[in-house]
Amino acid sequence: MLRLLAVPALLIAAPAAAQDVTDPPSGSLTVSGGIDLVSDYRFRGLSLSDKDVAVQPAITVSHDSGFYLGAWGSNIDAGAAADDVEVDLYGGYETGIAPGVRLDAGLTYYWYPDGDGAFGPSDYGEGTLRLSYMLGPVEATGTVAYAWNQAALGDSDNLYLRLGLSSGIPNTPVTLNASIGHSDGALAPGGDYRDWSLGATATFDRFTLGLKYVDTGVRKTGVKAIDRRYDATVVASLGFAF
Repeated sequence: MLRLLAVPALLIAAPAAAQDVTDPPSGSLTVSGGIDLVSDYRFRGLSLSDKDVAVQPAITVSHDSGFYLGAWGSNIDAGAAADDVEVDLYGGYETGIAPGVRLDAGLTYYWYPDGDGAFGPSDYGEGTLRLSYMLGPVEATGTVAYAWNQAALGDSDNLYLRLGLSSGIPNTPVTLNASIGHSDGALAPGGDYRDWSLGATATFDRFTLGLKYVDTGVRKTGVKAIDRRYDATVVASLGFAF
């Protein structure tokens, strides 16, 4: 766990050093991040912590131009090949393309530093394209994520499509969220499946409380130790942002 928490700390130090050397204009770089405690780490509906509690720190460095770099981490329980830590290293570009419309194009490297094949067969990359649009008080977000043929995916690929909706309740700290996704390929148990969720978050200054229902359409194997990772559940979360 100390190794996991050290990753964002190193990222905080690195941008600071770069800023001293290049001396960019004041305010051109923004550092944001936080740490979440979740009752279950669900990735596209699947439990990667085997329904155990997970601690998830994150750090992002953004530039006024729209470019950003960051890291996100979590403890996991996904088998011996991945071991007990996941770190997502990501970067991309976000910009407005029309009134109320934003486009985000990025790349994520899924790194398992304690895995048998760290920086090798256990790790993989994925490109993401995200389009968001404000429909009055409702924000709709469509996401396309594609992981190309790689050794970690058995020399196969994976396509994930997701539609998300969110809306704040006026005069309250509460935001309602809903999503539905479809995964097809090497990362999908059984070859393909759907996931969906419905929940709410409440933000108080730098703290966020969350509760959501998560389920999938993964076909059952009959093995309880495996099927429990796909079962419907309610995930509770507590987050602190800086």
